[in-house]
Amino acid sequence: MFFEGFTLEYQEAAGTRFRLRRGGNGPPLLLLHGNPQTHAMWHRVAPVLARRFTVICPDITGYGFSAKPPVSDDHAPYSKRAMAADLVALMQAFGYGRFQVVAHDRGARVAHRMALDHADSVERLCTMDIIPTLEHFERVDMTFAMGYWHWFFLAQRHPGPEAMIRADIEPWFDFHTSREPKPADFFHPEARADYLAALREPGTIEAICEDYRAATSIDLEHDRDSRATRQTVRCPMLALWGGKGSIPKWYDAPAIWRRYASGPLTTGDVPSGHYLAEEAPEAVLAHLDGFLSR
Repeated sequence: MFFEGFTLEYQEAAGTRFRLRRGGNGPPLLLLHGNPQTHAMWHRVAPVLARRFTVICPDITGYGFSAKPPVSDDHAPYSKRAMAADLVALMQAFGYGRFQVVAHDRGARVAHRMALDHADSVERLCTMDIIPTLEHFERVDMTFAMGYWHWFFLAQRHPGPEAMIRADIEPWFDFHTSREPKPADFFHPEARADYLAALREPGTIEAICEDYRAATSIDLEHDRDSRATRQTVRCPMLALWGGKGSIPKWYDAPAIWRRYASGPLTTGDVPSGHYLAEEAPEAVLAHLDGFLSR
């Protein structure tokens, strides 16, 4: 079954309305999805984790069916700082002042900022298939630009990329999610339907573009400030990536993360491409089993 044992609900927090799934019992665990997805990406992982944890899987700010702040000149509502604060408020609304976080892709960038800005809230952090945003941009070369072309396309001024995506949403989704070859039925049909329904929801495409515009502007300001003040992830951290994907081809990810994490750091690869939790859930769960605190 799809998210067996979970409730699908909405929760207000600090003026933001989140759609989420919640299930399980035990210590609180926050799961954050990436782009262009929704919380549905956790459908193969969350039910297993719910045997030991209270699992909360929201659509992050702007994505899915959560609140979507409007386009702005400074893109501040989609800074990872603002998005992280939104999610901390969400967990506080459920009564959790401290919790563990597992996050993929854009959600992992939010989670990285959360661990810096809200160190008292984040007990443990697992990121999937990223290195810090600042490192990506400072290391740009032709290989990165061709492989992560969407970073530069989505960050173009409003409403250019939005109009192009909206003209043919499903083909764009298929092309965007095919950085490694995959069969047509790669995504669970209910998950895929949710991703596409969210993209057709008014404001979602604008929110995605604002997320990437923030990454090229206000997020870099925050990241440079953190580097200048030697602000690092202090909690135990697990950095995973897809062994068939781009991260291990382009970077020495363990060495990079060691400069950003001053607490205990574990790194590893998963036998998958970019979508770790959907392609290799058993391997992801094996890593998490040895990392998350019960």
